[in-house]
Amino acid sequence: MAETLGSLIDKLSIKNLRYWHIDEVIQAKGASDPQMEELKAKRDLVDSQRKDLLGEIDAFLEAALAGEVKIRDEKVKLYKNLNVASSDGLNNLGKAVSGLAMSNIKLWHLEDEVRREDLPDSEIVKTKRTIDTTNQERNNFMDKVDEILESTVKRTN
Repeated sequence: MAETLGSLIDKLSIKNLRYWHIDEVIQAKGASDPQMEELKAKRDLVDSQRKDLLGEIDAFLEAALAGEVKIRDEKVKLYKNLNVASSDGLNNLGKAVSGLAMSNIKLWHLEDEVRREDLPDSEIVKTKRTIDTTNQERNNFMDKVDEILESTVKRTN
């Protein structure tokens, strides 16, 4: 699959989460901690990746507005989760991007929760189902970002 604006923003959202969490650990550790340099190197790598993604997003938008790239990639969806919030009425790019970022934040915390060793199996199953629903919503937001961009480009051309 080729990159789309939705997939690029999704990647940026995840890089931002990684950066923030690594920085949080750095702030909590003492300056003399032997892991500090390794953590700073990881944070710097993620920051470099974030900057690269920002450049990719800018280049994609320029190419999309010039009609040089395919904006949407039609997906064949096979999941049957009916508990997913609908994004059908959403037509604001900023709100779609925000929903995508929020979905990634929720997923990050749900994945942390399910890794807890003190969590009973029944709670793991329940949390995994919530992860599935949230991940489907995340994918819907990525699709919505692409749909809104495509609609905007069609109106301006």
